[in-house]
Amino acid sequence: MTELTQLLLRRIAKTGPISIADYMADCLLHPRHGYYATRDPFGATGDFTTAPEISQMFGEMIGLWLAQVWIDQGRPAPFTLAEIGPGRGTLMADILRVARAVPGFAEAARVHLVEASATLRTVQRRTLGDQPVTWADTVADLPQAPLFLVANEFFDALPIRQFQRDPAGWREVLVAEKDGALSFGLSAPAPLASLAHRLDDTRPGDLVEMCPAAAPITTEIADRIAQQGGAALFIDYGGWHSLGDTLQALKAHQPVDPLTHCGEADLTAHVDFEALAQAAKAVRVAPMTPQGVFLERLGITARAQALARNLGGAALESHISAHRRLTHADEMGTLFQTLALVPHDAPMPPGFAE
Repeated sequence: MTELTQLLLRRIAKTGPISIADYMADCLLHPRHGYYATRDPFGATGDFTTAPEISQMFGEMIGLWLAQVWIDQGRPAPFTLAEIGPGRGTLMADILRVARAVPGFAEAARVHLVEASATLRTVQRRTLGDQPVTWADTVADLPQAPLFLVANEFFDALPIRQFQRDPAGWREVLVAEKDGALSFGLSAPAPLASLAHRLDDTRPGDLVEMCPAAAPITTEIADRIAQQGGAALFIDYGGWHSLGDTLQALKAHQPVDPLTHCGEADLTAHVDFEALAQAAKAVRVAPMTPQGVFLERLGITARAQALARNLGGAALESHISAHRRLTHADEMGTLFQTLALVPHDAPMPPGFAE
């Protein structure tokens, strides 16, 4: 039993069961025992691997996407180039490397990383070397300027709440204590105004997830883009319209019980892209597009073929595997989705179709 588990059990004994959102927040962000506060979770030696760590091609495609939408909007200078949830900084490093080939882009960019973890800020500084970077705690802390932003596997780590449909309303899934251990339970049923719109497409027993933090963050980004120009690209696993239990925990690249290894395992849930789109009313929302389709439209296969010419043996096999993992329908190609935000008067961004 971890120290954080003991703290949570004492808290529940004193004040009662807690929401899954409160549980996730403590497990991921507790200042002393939280998952992101205490470790670098990425890569082969961590608990999971993100697309930028799989291949440089992913970051190169994103960098070229950002450069093109910047050109489409008249090359504003200076502008804020931001990433929320930037991991090790690998994606931003790849974006900057490829974007330096676009005249004026790197010179106009002011790089900002939105990162809460001091541990990861140190890793990002090391990854980005001499690149001037400013760190921010929240999106609201970013400067007032045209905003070109990327969020790759950011929204999936935001705390969620779960509600089970009941004939008398909704019962919230809570984290409680049972026989000296953490256990899931249900609240008493009650009407819930924020889920009134889900009564038509759910039946008793169905479970719906809500992410309270996702909409305000998305609205903040959309409002800035509407007012000052720019674009945002969201990439995450999930789908359109939440239904069912998607809470999961990963430790050493293997699924584990979400209520064990508190503070020592990554906790995530699938992203409801419909909710993100609804929160971005101030801008044009490009249609949700599978990651594989998006990357293919940007030219990742041609880039993969060009890189393959200089490879052989195990390096070539690894390269082919990385391309497949990012794009194939049986791997990340359809599990991960993309969504883009641009001003209403901007053209449809690359990789998306009307």
